[in-house]
Amino acid sequence: MSVSLGQTNRQTLIYTGRVFNVFQENVTLPNDVRMNMDVIRHPGAAAIVPLTRNHTVIMLEQYRHAIGGTIWEIPAGTLDIGELPLSCAQRELTEETGYTASTWQKLGEITPVPGYSDERIQIFLAMELTLSVQNLDSDEVLVVREVAFTEAQKMISRGNIQDAKTICGLFLADAWLKEHSCGMI
Repeated sequence: MSVSLGQTNRQTLIYTGRVFNVFQENVTLPNDVRMNMDVIRHPGAAAIVPLTRNHTVIMLEQYRHAIGGTIWEIPAGTLDIGELPLSCAQRELTEETGYTASTWQKLGEITPVPGYSDERIQIFLAMELTLSVQNLDSDEVLVVREVAFTEAQKMISRGNIQDAKTICGLFLADAWLKEHSCGMI
């Protein structure tokens, strides 16, 4: 049995941001309950698991003001208007890490916070990396780190990696690599 879709009766823009907009929406839920909900409308994003020939992952130790410190992440960024997710992933990999990749594999898509946002993040595996030129945005404060793939997985278990897209990306990369006989064992 599947749940039917709800209906948006009215939508009011309450905030326009640099990356997303916030709407208050009056909705009728599938169970016929009518209510107001605040919803973040986001253009989507792409995230990358950059894997070297030595089975290391290029990761970021990035400052995030909202959490009051640094956090371990895989490279990622917001889609520009009309931009394809793979193009965004390729752009962000170079901008944030200073690497390019000649082999790309889509691993999947995640919906990080469906309770209040429509953001979807496309996750890619990037291989055959070549050093290029990093080009950070002014708001990006980060250090590029190379971490053994197996160590990155342990960092999740130890709680050192808490970023959802990073956890999902590493999990999806591990599953894809094992399925395609490229396991990191």
